Amino acid sequence: MPKAYTLVKHGNTKEAFVLQDHPSKPIGPNDIRIQVEGFGLNFADVMAVKGMYREAPPLPSVIGYEVVGRVTECGSAVSKEMMDQRVVSMTRFGGYAEEVVTDHRAAARIPDSMPIGEAAALATQGCTAWYAARILAPVRKGDRVLVHSAAGGVGQLLTQLAVHSGCEVFAVGSGAEKRTYLQSLGAHHIIDRSIGDPHDQLRKALGKNRLDVSFNAVGGSSFKQDMELLGSGSRLVLFGGAERGSIGGFGTLRFVWRMGLMLPIFLMMKSKSILGINMLRISENKPEIVAECLHAMVHAHATGVIRPHVYKEYDAKQLVEAHIALEGGKTMGKVVLRW
Repeated sequence: MPKAYTLVKHGNTKEAFVLQDHPSKPIGPNDIRIQVEGFGLNFADVMAVKGMYREAPPLPSVIGYEVVGRVTECGSAVSKEMMDQRVVSMTRFGGYAEEVVTDHRAAARIPDSMPIGEAAALATQGCTAWYAARILAPVRKGDRVLVHSAAGGVGQLLTQLAVHSGCEVFAVGSGAEKRTYLQSLGAHHIIDRSIGDPHDQLRKALGKNRLDVSFNAVGGSSFKQDMELLGSGSRLVLFGGAERGSIGGFGTLRFVWRMGLMLPIFLMMKSKSILGINMLRISENKPEIVAECLHAMVHAHATGVIRPHVYKEYDAKQLVEAHIALEGGKTMGKVVLRW
């Protein structure tokens, strides 16, 4: 019987997971069954362990948004050409398992030679980056683009997409290693949180100019500061709330308080836009958009437009260690586990 890591307890990551038997699920007409080689971690998984991700299924549950593996069964409405194909696929939870069943539209074929980590990076994080920078807030040549958490899973891909589009990129990271990595991606200005207030550094780098786009995975106090530095016709894209997970008790209230209130009339008068991304919601309501993003990222990888950095490939037995690394903000790029 297939195995899966089941989330049985919120709070302490070291006590959160148990490896259990995971009975095979029945397959629907539009589904495929995948024998999983490996699965990726996302910050939403960290929030789920903390009990701070409201969309997560109730305990006990198997979380996880993405897998890499081989198709072993196809539903009646799925082309048999998918059989035995190696794929990267998004999952609506259930990814921390040796076997998953998912909608075939959430999967894309990949070459056998593609490393697990690079493939997994194209799924949740890759789709978020493509949707943000190509569909929701398309960046254009000459745009001044701010990327928070630029060395993270989504941030590294946003940085590469913006550089490829000819944007002037302001990349936020922390420490010498991330600074060097972001320079290697072609970021024009490195905002290093380890040496001082990032927005003070950003103001200095901008001079009299203003930002056209901010891709913000942090939220909280950074939201208001970003808004002050955006020019007319600009867009602030929120796709995470890392600050919420780092400020302890009453975290949600503090998080919202730090973001402040924004009146719609202000946005109209200043010609600024605030946009939000939750790929889980998009997958529920517009699965064809997720399919478009995933296939676009696979193509971008094949043509050299993006090259995901893999922080580390862990053995599945090291799930707790991998979670703690991601939670601590020490990772750079994709975190992936192999069965």
